[in-house]
Amino acid sequence: MSDRKDFSTTKVPRMTEVFPQAVITDQFIFVSGTTGVDPVTGKLSESFEEQLRQAFVNINTILTEAGSSLDKIVKTTVWMVSGNEFSILNKVYAEFFPHHAPARSTPQVTPFPAGILVSVECIAQV
Repeated sequence: MSDRKDFSTTKVPRMTEVFPQAVITDQFIFVSGTTGVDPVTGKLSESFEEQLRQAFVNINTILTEAGSSLDKIVKTTVWMVSGNEFSILNKVYAEFFPHHAPARSTPQVTPFPAGILVSVECIAQV
């Protein structure tokens, strides 16, 4: 890795200032775990599906602002609190990636704070 640049946009709420929303290298953008916080209201839905959909909208915003796009994602990791949401995950995933879906891992985790039901991180090409 020759050059790296920390990247964050004000168009998506940050969960913490400790790390950037993304790190950009010559070839890839590494997007940190992104939740489904609505940038307009600053709130989370109580619905897993709505949080997941908003997380992908937020990732799309981060990638677009960083000079990439959803179709350049090569790998996602979807961290779910409940392991029983695969049908919803697959439905929403197909909406955002109708062709050539990226590789995906989906570990189940103990509950996140503040009602977060899902967090998505990804690696995209620049």
